[in-house]
Amino acid sequence: MSVIKLQPLKRPQRVSIAIPASLASDTPHLREKTFKVGMVGRAAAIFRTDEIIVYPDNIRIDQSKDANFVCNVLNYMETPQYLRKRLVPFDQNLRYIGVLPPLRTPHHPIENKMSSLKSDSYREGVVLKAEARGSLVDIGIEQPIWLDKVRLPVGKRVTVKVVGAGKHASFSKVDPEEIKIYWGFKVTVSKLPLGRLVRNRNFDLVIATSRYGLHISETKESVRERWKSARTVLVAFGSSTEGLKEILHHENLKLEEVVHFTVNTIPIQGTETVRTEEAVYASLAVLNTIIGE
Repeated sequence: MSVIKLQPLKRPQRVSIAIPASLASDTPHLREKTFKVGMVGRAAAIFRTDEIIVYPDNIRIDQSKDANFVCNVLNYMETPQYLRKRLVPFDQNLRYIGVLPPLRTPHHPIENKMSSLKSDSYREGVVLKAEARGSLVDIGIEQPIWLDKVRLPVGKRVTVKVVGAGKHASFSKVDPEEIKIYWGFKVTVSKLPLGRLVRNRNFDLVIATSRYGLHISETKESVRERWKSARTVLVAFGSSTEGLKEILHHENLKLEEVVHFTVNTIPIQGTETVRTEEAVYASLAVLNTIIGE
């Protein structure tokens, strides 16, 4: 029986999620910290998120170390497996990366032979050598491929398109934005706290997740209508110790001044608290259902 390979389309909107820098700070062991961040990365990929923003949720302390840890784990996850040794520098904080779940997104192919490449497919690569007549690029097959008449910086990550197939295949550099299928997420570490971040980025739609928000069934029609007309969407999550209302209060802001909707995606929760990584799964699943395409 042949396996039908899934080619999920990109969403019409650019969807970002905002997660706190303290995501894993309350977890004592590095292995569990790594796994917790991995759950967020996996959820982002499942629900075709374009960007994960790591924001400082406690402006009274320096959270750069926590934010960089979350960013580094997520960047490792997003990097295709065949490029990680070249693109991800050694870091003691990544010593438990073995617990991370694989993304298995279209930009993480398992094919590793020239003969298995399909015409008009895409691959991520890294530039090994460049000269005036072109660049040599590792795309995870038996030997590097040649990009003719394109001189790129050595060590640069690049997206290529397969033109033709088999022994006579050629390759061209493309902008990932041109690819119509879901092509993973990028990770952004914000130096701005959430309120200033939202105002600076000017998202068309900002959704806050909170147990004190409106039941999702009460607001789903309004959320769907606003989402359909938006080009950029942000879904924001609080921390394990403070919700978004408390986090924004530190900036002397009210939640309703910053977001368009505050929704409760886990009504009648059976636990006292819902962890951030759990809220990401639940909220994106609910939104995915009510938005559709």
